[in-house]
Order: sequence, then structure tokens, then C-alpha cells
Amino acid sequence: MTGNARHDGLEALGEDALGLYVRALHQGHVPAPAPAAAPLLLHLGLLHQALDDPDRLEPVAPQIALHRLLRVSADRVAEERRREERLVEALEPLLRAGAPEAPTTPLITPHSGKERIGRIIGEAMAEATELLSVQPHDSYTHYDPALHEPALRRDQALLERGGRIRALYQHTLRHAPPLAARYERLSGDVEARTLDEITERLVVIDREVAFVPASADRSAALEIRHPALVGFLATMFDRLWRLATPMFPRAVRRPTLNGVTPRQRAIAALLVEGHTDAVVADRLGMNVRTAREHIAKLAATLGSGSRAQLGFLIARSGILDRAP
Repeated sequence: MTGNARHDGLEALGEDALGLYVRALHQGHVPAPAPAAAPLLLHLGLLHQALDDPDRLEPVAPQIALHRLLRVSADRVAEERRREERLVEALEPLLRAGAPEAPTTPLITPHSGKERIGRIIGEAMAEATELLSVQPHDSYTHYDPALHEPALRRDQALLERGGRIRALYQHTLRHAPPLAARYERLSGDVEARTLDEITERLVVIDREVAFVPASADRSAALEIRHPALVGFLATMFDRLWRLATPMFPRAVRRPTLNGVTPRQRAIAALLVEGHTDAVVADRLGMNVRTAREHIAKLAATLGSGSRAQLGFLIARSGILDRAP
């Protein structure tokens, strides 16, 4: 009987087997063949066949049985230790040969607290030479010097090292005074562009580390250092950048077609998809009242008398097909 077999049988020892063993101790024996639990007790060495009567099973004294089982357990532990020693002997030469070490920096690290997140981003930018960022419309709706001034100093330090900055915003921020003032204070290779819709906030530094929000209020963030994920985010930024309209240092004016402004075209595209005014406003970075004003002007331009008719007229007008 092997140590492993005894160990596995001991784990399976249940109430029926224990009850049979107790009965054998009290009576001095149990008949053979005995109940179904008897083979397990024989297997564990708690019962043995009587020498003078093959039809009886006699119990082994508990102290003797316990000693045997503990010895089996000790033998099993010793065998595991010998196995560990063999593994060390086999792999130790590879360690001495300078085998590649596992990465010590976590690939994804959560952070909480806006001040802490800003500090972690600042540390990642200490020697950086490229910053890619996506900033949703509410990033500059309420200017907070405690958050924006340190970021401005970090950006300027990067530019002074010969680095470059590329930033994406929504079209609704093209004429936001705080944003315009920010870029007027920066000097170096910095550009900003805008789109009707952008992703959530994103920061990519040197295409090696990225930061994305981990909560709706952006009080938590994920620091991402997984090369595949960072590469994906940087590629996504590059593709959005190519579709965006320049805002700084030289703004490009988006054309109006047949009296329909670019913002109205963006609204029209969302309306034909069936979105509510609130969803349209949120996706384009404006309040609901402003969105409804643009919808009313669009309806007047197309001669629409109802919301249902507006969708039909948008499709028939072809303004979305001709959108740049």
C-alpha cells in the first residue's frame, strides 16, 4: 500500500466508515464480509482479518493506527520535499545562466483620487518626449487651477525637452476661452484637433504607458503598461487624429453646406439613428438646450414641421452623404 493511496483514502473517510470502526472497537470484531465501508478501513489499516477466523475483521488499536497514518503522512511530505529539491537542481543552472526574469512592474495598476492620478501621470511624464491625449468636453467646462496648472507645467517641460504633444477635443470646445488661453501659453511642437465625437479621456505617454478612467466621475484611473493594450490605444488615437479638424496652432474652418452647419450635420447623423435629444447633447459635448436649438434651426433649414418629418428630410437632402 502506497503513502498516496492511504492519504487519498483518509480524505474519503466518512461517517459510515468511522461508525463501523467504532463498532469493531466496542465488539472486538465485525463479521466478514462486512458493510461497504469495510474495504476502506482495511485499505487504511484500521481493520485486519483475524488470524484464527477468516470470517471476522478485527480492529487495530487507535494509537497504533494513528501512528501508522502519521508515518505515511510524514513519508509523503518527505517525498514532496525531495521532489522540490529535484526541481531546484534542474532549474538552478538556468537561473545562473541569466534566464529572463518575470516583469516586476504590474501591467495594469488602479489608482484613485484625482490629485494622486495627476501625480502618477506627472511621474510617468518626467522624461517623456511624446504625449497623446483625448479630452472630453467637460475637461474645460469648469477650469480648476489646482488640476490644470500642474498639467500645463508638465506639458511645457515636455515641449522644452524637444518632445511633441497631440491633443483631441470635441468641436464644442473649439472656442472655449480657457482652452484657447492654455494653448497660447504653450511653446513648442504642440497641436490640437477636434471631432464631433471622441472617446472617454485617454493619456498615452511615449506609447509605453496609458491612463484611462476607471469610474464615471474620473476619480479612479487605470495605469496600463501592457504593450499590446498601449499599442492598441495609440493606434486608435492616430486614426482619430487623421479624421479630426485642426484647431491649434492654425484653425481650419469647417464648411457649411446648403445652409447646414457642420454641427447640425453631426446632430442630423445622430437623429437619423434614433437618439434622443439628451443622448445627442451628451455625445456631442453640449447641453440639451443648445442641442434643441440646433435641431430647431436644422428643421427650419430643411422645412420640417415635425420630428418624424425631419428624419425623412435629412435622409432625402443628402447632407450626410456630402459631409466632409
